[in-house]
Amino acid sequence: MSEDEAGGGRAEKRAASRRRIIDAAREVFFRDGFMEANLDEVARLAGVAKGTLYRYFDSKAELYVAVLAQDGEIFEQKMRDSIADATSSPPDLIRGMGRFYFSHWMEHPEYFQIFWAIENQSVIGELPQGVTDEVIRLWEKCVEMLAGIIQRGIDAGDFRTCDAWEVSDILWTLANGLIQTESSEARRRLRRRSLDSTFTDAVELVLQGLSPTDGKS
Repeated sequence: MSEDEAGGGRAEKRAASRRRIIDAAREVFFRDGFMEANLDEVARLAGVAKGTLYRYFDSKAELYVAVLAQDGEIFEQKMRDSIADATSSPPDLIRGMGRFYFSHWMEHPEYFQIFWAIENQSVIGELPQGVTDEVIRLWEKCVEMLAGIIQRGIDAGDFRTCDAWEVSDILWTLANGLIQTESSEARRRLRRRSLDSTFTDAVELVLQGLSPTDGKS
């Protein structure tokens, strides 16, 4: 075996070990949260020694960021795919993005637990800055996608003139707030209707607010 082949084999083994560690960490973080996650269990599930784990990640926070980054990339690409139809109107693109976001949450509620940890630091403890930065980075990319669609609608005359970023942030916050009502019995009772119906109505209300009135912005 040549030196290059040996080096390539080692790189593949390292990459495989890193993937196993991240997959194991995701399972533990999803179940226990950042503060309670035990790295001994992560190492056991990954089939590596704890010392090996630290050769790939310097700390629990760095491992957490790696999980966030990998899941964030997958989520971001799926969201881009949901608005990939260039023939759709801006209102329909927003509806499509909303349907994707709602369906993704229904199918993978554990994904959102790890992102929402950032909003519960008063309860679970302050998260490392790197974790916070990674979550904000993902949120910014999602809001940026929405803002791009809204700006396209403004330019095409489908939407009234507005601050595209501000409206996108409002819609993003509204969507997340509604989804979080599902975890509270009191908030579910206040909602009265099913989450999917309320979510759809919320998107339509925002779209109505964006529509031009009498041809004027």
